[in-house]
Amino acid sequence: MLAKAHVLSFVLLVSFIAAAAEPQPIFLWPNGAPGSEGKSSEGKTGEETMRVAPAGDHIVSNIHRPSITPYLPSRETATGAAVVVAPGGGHSELWMDHEGYNVAKWLSDHGIAGFVLKYRLARAKDSSYTVEGHSLADTQRALRLVRSRAAEWGVDPERIGVIGFSAGGELAALAGTRYDSGIEGATDPVDRLTSRPAFQALIYPAIPRDMKLSKDTPLAFLACGEMDRQNISQGLPELYLAMKRAGAMAELHVYADVGHGFGVRATTRGAVAGWIDRFREWLDGRGFLKR
Repeated sequence: MLAKAHVLSFVLLVSFIAAAAEPQPIFLWPNGAPGSEGKSSEGKTGEETMRVAPAGDHIVSNIHRPSITPYLPSRETATGAAVVVAPGGGHSELWMDHEGYNVAKWLSDHGIAGFVLKYRLARAKDSSYTVEGHSLADTQRALRLVRSRAAEWGVDPERIGVIGFSAGGELAALAGTRYDSGIEGATDPVDRLTSRPAFQALIYPAIPRDMKLSKDTPLAFLACGEMDRQNISQGLPELYLAMKRAGAMAELHVYADVGHGFGVRATTRGAVAGWIDRFREWLDGRGFLKR
């Protein structure tokens, strides 16, 4: 019996150490997000929930305290670049693994700091949040927060970008066209920092309407599958052409015989499995990975 107790204690200790080693989320607003005050009838209360899909994917919903979870590279491998990672889920939930944690872990393993964003969900049942009023504000705040702690996290404040998938891609695209140089006179010093991403990666994104593009639009990396729905498989090449006409710099990848939602999975095969390598090469070629 004593031996069993020792074994159980050891297992619990190992589990505790493993849990402690995992990156912990950081709330974007420690005292609560603006616009999340309200009654349960307004869909702004309750604990965050998670379900596990049959394939093992972790899917999060009921988010009222938006956060980022940092995945930092080692000092020896750090390049100084950082990426805010916005998972998708139709603005009603977030698919956290192949469009979030897996992406950030891969980036950190290659010297790039990854910050997985949990943003408020505008199309969840009974939600009173909006994409442009709350989800975009969360994305902008994440960029500002990473910039505010750049020295602490070994990040160059001029090399912080955003990558988004599906609905998260819509937020990345909005962040790349609706940024500001900081809110003058804000009481919170984080809000005085610019929300402009140095670059944007839009991966099979929902494409916002009426995007204001110019030569000052942040550099863009675009990727999707040719078998995705038409507004993405054709819409993303059209966005690429619109960016080029506006004088913006962009690179486009359309993968044959590939549909929606490939993300980063160990089971993915074919050329599309290497899209994130192409992204890293693109960052390197644009000078974002210089040590």
